[in-house]
Amino acid sequence: MDERLVQLLHHRSHGLNRGDPISPPIHQTSAFYLPDDPKDGDYSYTREANPTWTAVEAQISILEAAPAIVFPSGMAAIAAILYTQLRPGDRLIMPSDGYYGVRAFAEQALRPIDIEVTYVPTPEFGNTHFDGARLVWIETPSNPGLDVCDIADVVARAKAAGAMVAADNTTLTPLLQQPLDMGVDAVAVSDTKAMSGHGDLLFGHAASRDKDIMAQVETWRRYAGAIPGPAEAALVYRGIETLEVRLQRMCANAMDIAHQLKNHIAVKSVRYPGLVDDPSHTLMKTQATAFGFIIGFTLASKAAAEAFIAASEVTCSATSFGSVHSSAERRARWGEDVAEGFIRLSVGCEPAGQLWDGIEAALKAV
Repeated sequence: MDERLVQLLHHRSHGLNRGDPISPPIHQTSAFYLPDDPKDGDYSYTREANPTWTAVEAQISILEAAPAIVFPSGMAAIAAILYTQLRPGDRLIMPSDGYYGVRAFAEQALRPIDIEVTYVPTPEFGNTHFDGARLVWIETPSNPGLDVCDIADVVARAKAAGAMVAADNTTLTPLLQQPLDMGVDAVAVSDTKAMSGHGDLLFGHAASRDKDIMAQVETWRRYAGAIPGPAEAALVYRGIETLEVRLQRMCANAMDIAHQLKNHIAVKSVRYPGLVDDPSHTLMKTQATAFGFIIGFTLASKAAAEAFIAASEVTCSATSFGSVHSSAERRARWGEDVAEGFIRLSVGCEPAGQLWDGIEAALKAV
């Protein structure tokens, strides 16, 4: 991965001519000059391609070690994979404890076109039979519960049953976990989160080493019009350049905060895969290079959780995660199957000591 990081920072400069901009320009245009045969040009119309996207796709492809296609959101990337790989009558197996937006999409968009959807808790994927499935969708660690499944094992058993596997890798990013290296057919990532890292845009990508899958996904993007803006693409490009240093700080902070929370009298329970007694610890250590920046912890009640969030001066009350700014959210308010006092804490880049001091002060309010 170190070699990929060097390439990430220098890949563009290798093709520059004297006087070219080092950072990719924002190509804020709907159309490109296109005389004669339209097939002779690389760019014609921004719904099909844009040079700013091309720069970001090249950048993400280095991290994924696979071709990547960018989208205006993580959900758009997920939709592209599911719509192109499933047909009426197919069976989809997906986590019951993963991101709720994907489950809502399955119910609202896939079931009505006669796609069978089966939900399985992430920890039970190891015991699930995949016979008859067309696609197995995994999210590990799951959001928000932080449970994991054995990616390589799921891939082996799914393919033996004739199914393909796709993974949502948003919570760790391709920097910390490489599902494609473990045999997954396609991945989707919400680059809205840690990849861009500043909470100021929506973006996503899909990646695969299967040429047919990528061709289908690219065609779907073109005709569905699920395209990102060039300004957003430029911001993502800039954000990814600092991904490693941000994640180092965020993961280190999360490890420190998780240990502190575990020993606090007001906290009933803590989920963080970096804790050695966490149910996800042993398996995640074998398939990821770090334990991430998300902590789940439970306070005594809904009122206690709301009081903590209101009192905290070092976390923002927000429904996203992965930013340089720490955020906290009571996930049960969205109907998630978690305790009323469960808080998803996305740990940011604040100085660790001051971050814990602020969290500890807010815990006094519960």
